[in-house]
Amino acid sequence: MHVSFGVALLAAILAGFIGAMSGLGGGVVLTPVLTLFGYDIKHAIALSALTVIATSSGSAAAYVRDRITNIRIGMFLEMFTIIGALIGATITLSAAKRPLFIAFGLVLLFSWATSFFQKPRTSYHPATPDRISRWLALKGEYYDLAERRSIPYHATNAIWGGLILFCAGVIAGLLGIGAGAVKVLAMDRVMGLPPKVSTTTSNFIIGVTALAGTSVYLASGLIDSGLAGPTVLGVLGGSFLATRLLVRLSNRTVRTFFLFVFLLIGIQMIIRGIGGYV
Repeated sequence: MHVSFGVALLAAILAGFIGAMSGLGGGVVLTPVLTLFGYDIKHAIALSALTVIATSSGSAAAYVRDRITNIRIGMFLEMFTIIGALIGATITLSAAKRPLFIAFGLVLLFSWATSFFQKPRTSYHPATPDRISRWLALKGEYYDLAERRSIPYHATNAIWGGLILFCAGVIAGLLGIGAGAVKVLAMDRVMGLPPKVSTTTSNFIIGVTALAGTSVYLASGLIDSGLAGPTVLGVLGGSFLATRLLVRLSNRTVRTFFLFVFLLIGIQMIIRGIGGYV
């Protein structure tokens, strides 16, 4: 079913709003919303990947300017995510629709579970670098405005981190999302990076990873050029509206909103996939 300009714009605004409220970006919400309007899931995934590039670029540039993002670590991990995204997007081209719905639902439930069960780290303790991480010089330092001091750090478990980021790349390419939850989790818990560095470096990687997956969808003709504009603008607009509202809400309200929406959408996508309501 073809979706009109107005419907695509409305769906994108809604996706951008929910994505910004949850902190995971509009891409992870756009595909479920578009499919609810009857849009084909593969075309929705392709459009979603395109919006991920647009939404991650602005914030990534700001973090690089503030010298929180570790470009060296980001470029090392991008080697894994780009290959994964190319493989994931290629799988989507030949996959049946029902497994894509189920996979999308499972990823949303994973994001929900990560937020629900994981306790945020209140302090950072430098990791002991392994031999490969030391050889690659995966280290850095940034100035933390909250603590008013410079925080040096060194990555560890570089190979394990790269393998997990490869899996994140496959997920990103397969579903047209940023897969930021997996990337941040790997850099934070496995590679031992400070939380702010993990988050900002993940944002830096997301755009490049999405570009790799989008190139596959563009070459296959899955991206509807007539809807590319309204979806990108809609997601950006929805994200802007959410940021204006976000400052007026408590952290508990935002967290409750995120947990409810993602649990609902995740279960709904799985039911649609299993039941064949695609």
